[in-house]
Parts: sequence; structure tokens; C-alpha cells
Amino acid sequence: MKVMGTVAEIGSARGLGRVVHRGSSFTAILVIAALFSQIACESLTPLDTKPLDNVGMNYSTIKELRTLHITAAEVGEIAKVRQSGLTDADCVTLLQIFHGRGEAFTAGDAIASLHQSGLSEGSVLALAGMDQLGLGYGELQAMHLAGLSDAIVLEVARHHASGTPVLSGASLGTLRNMRIDNATLLELVRRGIPDSAAPEIIAMRRHGSTDAEILRRFAAS
Repeated sequence: MKVMGTVAEIGSARGLGRVVHRGSSFTAILVIAALFSQIACESLTPLDTKPLDNVGMNYSTIKELRTLHITAAEVGEIAKVRQSGLTDADCVTLLQIFHGRGEAFTAGDAIASLHQSGLSEGSVLALAGMDQLGLGYGELQAMHLAGLSDAIVLEVARHHASGTPVLSGASLGTLRNMRIDNATLLELVRRGIPDSAAPEIIAMRRHGSTDAEILRRFAAS
């Protein structure tokens, strides 16, 4: 009797295991089906490009952006760029740059702020190409607002991109306020003069040193 009871218990356990296994499989199938259904719905949902229409983008450009697989989130970001004054062609180029790096385009606010501060379209595109529109873009914007040229902003960004020493935006702004010419500042940036040299440059200027004397003193980093 004990043997028969044991056999019955084993059979019952096996049956329960099959039920649990089938239940788990069924649940997994339902989850997968739900995911595929969600993906299908998203792919069938028409992309709302009205924000691009509202900022005056040409229909042919919108079609081109579609071929670049612009997402709903990117539509809003590109609309910010277009509204800030960049051209349709610039918007296409920016999306191509970001997608070429395998990134979603999220730099609408950065680009709009930089362009509205007076940075040219070409400079904005160059910064995008160098991947310098992230958290540090505020320093570049402040530099331009302080009267530093596009060329200086781009050269500083190149040094940031390559991880090489360069005068900081704050230091360059101070030197510009001391009436050091933009051409002199650009040359100091090109030479890779580190920010640790800024106090000495400031002291030299306060003691009456000319731009030429400063350049002679800081021939290279």
C-alpha cells in the first residue's frame, strides 16, 4: 500500500509539474504576443510631422527626414532647430550626423541656444560633427556672448574633443575684457596654452604687456 501511495504521489507531482510548465509557457507566449502587438501598433501609427509644418519646413524636406527614419521625439527636436533659424538643409545634415554615430537627435535646445546667441549655422554644424553639443555647450555659448569669435569657440571645442589642454572659456572671457584681440586669443588657443597659464597672462596684461609680447612669452604649450 505504501508503494502504491508513493507511485500515486509521484504521478500527481508529475502532473502538477506539467500543469505548471504549461502555465508558464502560456504566460510567456502571452507576454511575447503583447510585445509584438505593441511594436506593430507603434510601426503602424502615422508619424506626426505637424510640428515641422508649423515651423515652415518644406514638404520635400519632411519626406527626406522620413527616409532617415526620424522618430516622433526627434520631430520635436528638429522643430526647435528649424525655429531657431537654421535651414531645412541644416536640419537634414544634423539628423544625418547624429544617426551616423548611432545616436538619437536630442540637441534641439543646445543648437537653438547657440544659434540664437549669434553662432553661425556653419559653426553649429561643425560642433555637431565634433560631438560637442552635450552638457558642455553652455560654456561655448557663454564664450560667444562674451565677444569671442566663432573661430575661437570652434578651436576650444576641437581641444575638448581631443582631450588636449586649452584655456577655459572663463579665462578667455577675462582676457577679452582686458582688450586682448580675438586674433591673439585664437593663436593662444591654437597653441594649446593650458588654463593654468591664464593668471600669468592676466598679470602680464595688467603690467602693460602687448599682444605681441604675450604671444612671444607663450610660444607653445
